[in-house]
Parts: sequence; C-alpha cells; structure tokens
Amino acid sequence: MLLIFPAIEIQRGCCVQLVHGEPGSESLYSIDPVKMAILWRGENAKTLHISDVDGVQTGRVHNWDIIEQIVKAVDIPIQVGGGLRNYDDIKALLEKGVYRIIIGTIAIHDKPLVEQLIHDFGARKIAISIEGQDGTIRSEGGKQRHNITPLEFALEMKKLGVSRVVYSEIGSDGDSKVSNPVSLKDLATRSGVRVTAQGGIHGYQDLIRLQEIEKFGVDSVIVGKALYENKFPCQRLWRLNEKELTDLGPTRRL
Repeated sequence: MLLIFPAIEIQRGCCVQLVHGEPGSESLYSIDPVKMAILWRGENAKTLHISDVDGVQTGRVHNWDIIEQIVKAVDIPIQVGGGLRNYDDIKALLEKGVYRIIIGTIAIHDKPLVEQLIHDFGARKIAISIEGQDGTIRSEGGKQRHNITPLEFALEMKKLGVSRVVYSEIGSDGDSKVSNPVSLKDLATRSGVRVTAQGGIHGYQDLIRLQEIEKFGVDSVIVGKALYENKFPCQRLWRLNEKELTDLGPTRRL
C-alpha cells in the first residue's frame, strides 16, 4: 500500500504552500504547524514530511523549535528537509527525534558528506532529493541545472550507500511539479533504490496511478496542496472532527 506523507511547509512559524518553492507565492493554511501535525495524525497519517521553507531560502535550518514540538506532539515518524547542508544541523535534528533527513543540493556538491552521513546514521535515516526537468537534475529550487540525469545521479548515490530518493519533476512550464509515473517507475527499477514521489498530486486518480507502480519500488508519496484543499472524498468526514482533534493535544494514543 502506498504510504502518504502529508506535507507541512513552515515559513516564519506558519504553514504555507509555495508555487515551486518561490518566495512570494505563499498560500497560508494554518497559523500553527504543530496543530496541523496533530490534525494529520488524528486523520490517521502514518508519517509526516516537514519542510523548513526559511531554511531552503537561506541554507540553514530556521524552525528548530517548531520541528521539535511536532516530534513531541505526535507518535509517528517525521522526515525533514530544507536548509540541511551541513553535518551538525543534520545530526542535531536526528538527536531531537526526527526519523529521516532529506538532503538535496549538498548531495550534488559534497558526496563525501553523504557517505559520512550514511556511515554514521544509516541509510534509513538519510534520503536524497532529486529534482528533474527535461532529462537532467536541478538544484536551488530548480534554478541551477546539472549535466547529469536523475538515473545517473541516483546510481551515484546508491554507490555511497543511499537506499531512498525523493523524486520530483518540474513540468514544461518550468513552474509547477508534475506526477510522472513513467519516470518514477523507470527511476526505481533501473536504480534499485526506493523512491518517494513528490509533487503533482491533485486528487484521488493521481494516487491510483502511483499505486499501480508501487510494486516496482515507488512506495510512498508526499502530498501537500491537494490535502489542504480537501481534494479527496474521505476528507469530508475528517473535517467534521477537526475541532475535537485540535483540542486533544499530543496524539500519542490516536
């Protein structure tokens, strides 16, 4: 069964969604990311994906306290990405109880660091973000192009001990991310690493298409905007209970 990661993007202490990570394109969904995490857990989320948007833009983790509060508030694994470009930040987050760290740009420029992280913390704790467009990978929010294919990069990472990548694909418009089951299946089967899909999920049918390739190694997906905007039929029932969920506090027994 495809594992769904509800995404919580944090900027200046609030939950936001950005158009392809662009500053100024924020949609505000909740003033309190911790309450949002409790809501997703109450709605039976098995795990969460946290993105430190401020960190993405500056290269350093900003929302330490909020991330730590989320880890304490829910009883499910939390993975974190955004602004993670040095060993000390990654180590500190893992010590605070974060289950997995997603790194992107630094993996392109500092392969010895990737190897050290895998050695020190294990392959389950470190995943690599790969952003593809027109057959090559991008970094810095899609702004910088690198002359290497997503598959070639995934194979390089596998040699360093990486066992999971988070793959997103930028559409032809250069702004939005798309869900491309063909690319995802090809990446998983030819690289031999597990793949988490990110971006391009607009509704139930997109999840069904991904479910069909789960057996090939595309075993999970990060979903943001579609969940926040109630694009799935079951969410109508979930919303009836939201006030009670936010009043529960820590959801360790939900």
